[in-house]
Amino acid sequence: MNNENAAWFRRGMKNGVPIALGYFAVSFTLGIAAKNAGLNAIQGALASATTLASAGQFAGFNVIAAGATYVEMAVMMLVINARYLLMSCSLSQKLDPDLPLFHRLLIGWGITDEMFGVSSCVPDRLNPFYHYGMMALSIPGWTLGTVLGIVVGNILPANVVSALGVGLYGMFLAIIIPPARQNRVIAGLVAVSMAASFAMAKLPMLSGISSGMRTIILTVVIAGIAAVLFPIHEEEETHAA
Repeated sequence: MNNENAAWFRRGMKNGVPIALGYFAVSFTLGIAAKNAGLNAIQGALASATTLASAGQFAGFNVIAAGATYVEMAVMMLVINARYLLMSCSLSQKLDPDLPLFHRLLIGWGITDEMFGVSSCVPDRLNPFYHYGMMALSIPGWTLGTVLGIVVGNILPANVVSALGVGLYGMFLAIIIPPARQNRVIAGLVAVSMAASFAMAKLPMLSGISSGMRTIILTVVIAGIAAVLFPIHEEEETHAA
């Protein structure tokens, strides 16, 4: 590693500190969900270190707990994590055209919402070692939080673990509420999604479908309808940026 790459790596680690702290707090409750799905600390650590996706892992743990098939698991991960394909394409435009393939693959594996946002703000070309610096702190923070959530979940009484599990739903509320308050379309889609999910779980003809497959169906259908009825035009995206 030359001096320039080392400097970018240190800068990435510095900017990755708040990301790692946030990941540690969120993944702790995710570890409780992993424990409830029957995973041990090693399995939870491997899941977090390789997946790096809170919503994807939470949905995956639910699929495991429900005893769903591998096909359902694969489709679920593809649908929920599809946004990372777009992030990878976007971030690739900031990379040197001559950057070797293994660097591109490593950055693509390490893309999360937060690290994508920070790397996108780097002026001009993105040095891959800047992203690696963020990964060097963020991934261990995410993994360690998951492991501690599983370990503590094995020690604490069942009623306490159940109470702590509410924190994960609080995380999703923290993600949903701010954009829903600013955009009536998003608020309406959230309400429709909740109502549709409840209806599919209760209606006799649909309740037999597994929870994982219900999530896939609702995600594709509602997101598709929203994209057609409420498209985001290029000038709106530029203004939001």
